[in-house]
Amino acid sequence: MSRQQSPVWRPGMSRRNFLQSVLAVTGGLTVASCGTPLGAGLVGSDVAPGTVDYWDLFGGGDGVRMQQMLDRFREEHPELDLQAVTLAWGNPYYTKLSLATLGDQPPDVAVSHLSRVPTFVAAGLLQELLPEDLERYELTAENFSESSWEGCQIDGKTYAIPLDTHPFVLFYNTDICAEAGLLDGDDQLVPLDSEEALVDALTRAKEVSGEWGAVCSLDADTATNWRIFQSLYSQLGGEVLAEDGTEIVLDDDKALQVLDYLKSLSVDNALMPSSVDYGGAVALFASGKAGFYMQGEWEIATFQTAEMPFSMTLFPNVYGGSDYAVQADLHTLVVPMRSGEDQERTDRALTFIQSLLGQSLTWAEGGHVPAWLPVQESAEYQDLHPQSNYAAAADAAVLDPPAWYSGSGSNFEIVMGSAIATVRAGQAEPDVAIAQMHDDLQVLADTAPPV
Repeated sequence: MSRQQSPVWRPGMSRRNFLQSVLAVTGGLTVASCGTPLGAGLVGSDVAPGTVDYWDLFGGGDGVRMQQMLDRFREEHPELDLQAVTLAWGNPYYTKLSLATLGDQPPDVAVSHLSRVPTFVAAGLLQELLPEDLERYELTAENFSESSWEGCQIDGKTYAIPLDTHPFVLFYNTDICAEAGLLDGDDQLVPLDSEEALVDALTRAKEVSGEWGAVCSLDADTATNWRIFQSLYSQLGGEVLAEDGTEIVLDDDKALQVLDYLKSLSVDNALMPSSVDYGGAVALFASGKAGFYMQGEWEIATFQTAEMPFSMTLFPNVYGGSDYAVQADLHTLVVPMRSGEDQERTDRALTFIQSLLGQSLTWAEGGHVPAWLPVQESAEYQDLHPQSNYAAAADAAVLDPPAWYSGSGSNFEIVMGSAIATVRAGQAEPDVAIAQMHDDLQVLADTAPPV
């Protein structure tokens, strides 16, 4: 059998043309998988008429709750078949979605982080959702939180429907914090809104746990390293990119302040591990060996399953004063572009999206802050604890800066997170890491947008 030639990106080649060359090669290699949803998207075979084809990237507890929501959709809409597929989180997911769309066989509905939507729109890969269609399904601005709806508008047009906001938050062991004197009269965590207050809390929690004050994954976890840095750096008002990623505006003084502080927590004062991977961080907190855990709220199901004593709150407002900010992203629902006008497909997609939004309380149980106001403002959600404890983070969310190389799971997060990790691990001084950020970001900024 002859060997296929691998597609090669050439200077001046657009992202669309490069992905088409990838598609030409991979299409010849995936014939055996044509019967699968992914195969259908990549090589052009159709799903059955009248079927809602849906792609997402949800695993763990998110995956379980999404399956519950899909089952309910099937029960409520027996007239529509549903074919749902879950793909690997991050760049692999977005590459496959791009390939399927370029092959003119995309899913009817797909999940996209909001930070990725502008790149998809610029590449012409998303269908505009027209006002008259959205009105028929009550998918209009007044039914969504203002910040989430505005984020889905590009040049006055709607390209995505917000499902949630998922912020970086603070988990805490209630037994450890109670013994450490860190709970108030209502058994809520006392404010930790300064460098000194957070250090004091971690010191007291470490004395009780006997091992660590807090834990936040570090090893080979560029996304989490970026999230904790961005949460603190954005509270100082710092920005990293401008002009759609073509200009580096990293504030060295502010970055140095944050990195010095993170280094003091792990290396200098040993209040947090200087070497721990994602799974190890979860295990340390779940086993009571750390008083606090810093991560996205989606790990709530893990600790509920462990039946440990815990609660959750906003990530500390260490530097923000009256202007709170925290790293976050939004899950949105998009309709990938397909050639030709197909009102039936649009209606299938919006029927499905409307069903998922109507089940936002189920989704919120998994930790995410619902964007759908009928649920977010409901008594049921307000009484849902600890999930509603940090709902205010949705209005303080700071997304990754816009750039073709940015967004959740992107090269931008890899570059930033890798440099931050070296400081938290004691492998590099903050000034060296900042210089590395500048060098690596400049390479990306100098590369023409492949769209």
